[in-house]
Amino acid sequence: MLTIPGQRLRGFCDGISRRSFLKIGGLALGGLTMPQIMQAQAATNLKNGGATPAGHKGIIMIFLPGGPPHQDFFDLKMDAPAEVRGEFKPIRTNVSGIEICEQFPLIAQRMDKLVPIRSIVGASGAHDAFECLTGRRNNSQQPPGGWPCLGSVLSKLEGAADPGMPPFVGLSPKMGHMPWSDAGKPGFLGVAHAPFKPAGEGQGDMVLNGISLDRLGDRKALLSSFDSFRREADATGMMDGLDNFNQQAFGVLTSSKLMEALDVSKEDAKVRDRYGKGDPKNRDDGGPKLMEQFLMARRLIEAGSRCVTLAFSRWDHHGDNFGACRQDMPLLDQGLSALIDDIHDRGLDKDVSVVVWGEFGRTPKINAQAGRDHWPNVSCGLLFGGGMRTGQVIGSTDRLGAEAKDRPVHFQEVFATLYHRLGIDVNTVTVNDFSGRPQFLVDRGNQPMKELI
Repeated sequence: MLTIPGQRLRGFCDGISRRSFLKIGGLALGGLTMPQIMQAQAATNLKNGGATPAGHKGIIMIFLPGGPPHQDFFDLKMDAPAEVRGEFKPIRTNVSGIEICEQFPLIAQRMDKLVPIRSIVGASGAHDAFECLTGRRNNSQQPPGGWPCLGSVLSKLEGAADPGMPPFVGLSPKMGHMPWSDAGKPGFLGVAHAPFKPAGEGQGDMVLNGISLDRLGDRKALLSSFDSFRREADATGMMDGLDNFNQQAFGVLTSSKLMEALDVSKEDAKVRDRYGKGDPKNRDDGGPKLMEQFLMARRLIEAGSRCVTLAFSRWDHHGDNFGACRQDMPLLDQGLSALIDDIHDRGLDKDVSVVVWGEFGRTPKINAQAGRDHWPNVSCGLLFGGGMRTGQVIGSTDRLGAEAKDRPVHFQEVFATLYHRLGIDVNTVTVNDFSGRPQFLVDRGNQPMKELI
């Protein structure tokens, strides 16, 4: 949160404690200060010797909590038995030879701008967002501090494209099953590279209330004097660079960019109508259907964020799979198609990459409750933007949709591709863990997908 002025205490002429001058960062980050968050802006850019990145590229990661049914999305099995085939029928797309579920007619009309992946493998089977956010399994074989998510890596390597925008924003809402609402963790990169979560507590404190910019400037000057005093008394060097981080925190507070990007009402009404209205209520243990977050993600990236993560609805349908999908698929179809059009209409299709996926697939055989159960053997995903070669399908599964048949694609190959589209070489770029040991961004052997570059 931002507390200006803070609680009145004895000791200073205006009764305000030094800590209250810059209490910024409640924003669902466990009390982290804004200077800690914005510290990422000063991170080394390994691509150009530490200079500010010349271009602004970004990634939007859309997580489908619970594991969407791959054989009811982009890999329908019409030759399989009825207990596998299900209730949906395929429809043609605007790319010859590619068919997808009838519940996605808008996506079908834009297939030339998309890449469905039908053969994602390597899922751990865990019911959380970790592997979709990091590319790695959430197990004990992690460096101290844990693996960082993609947004935190970009915060570390790239910093902010704009001093008034956090490089990494997490929009995932609260859910009954909280591991699905994970927007990404910084792991061993530290709290400075955690996602900025505007939907958390303290959202209303992102603006200056009851204080002018001149008065804020006075407080900033007084803060600097305290920091200068502390620096003289500090023999550890920990204070070095603090002024710069505080300066960036003030930059966010005194800029309208972040608040404007989050305010979708400022968007043209016709654009908002294209995205549509969803349902803000949580479903069971899952999340709401926030259509405006698709638009918000584009606005945040365009305003200067490097990575935006969000989660849409709930796809863990052990019962009534087809009834639930009939409710949610049309909304996903509308939101994604609007985002596709928006990105292309605004000339962002070369610079903004989008990935859509869940933590695993669903069982080929439909159970007695007309649902599909967990199936980590294979799953699906959707990619677009980023200058990738679109209008193609990658991979296939066997007759029942149970195993990858042609071109198995690992989660980390998708991550390698996303990094590549940002100009980051996964074969050379590393980030240091807590012990100072350099860690590659993906496991060795995982390369960008040749089909897309």
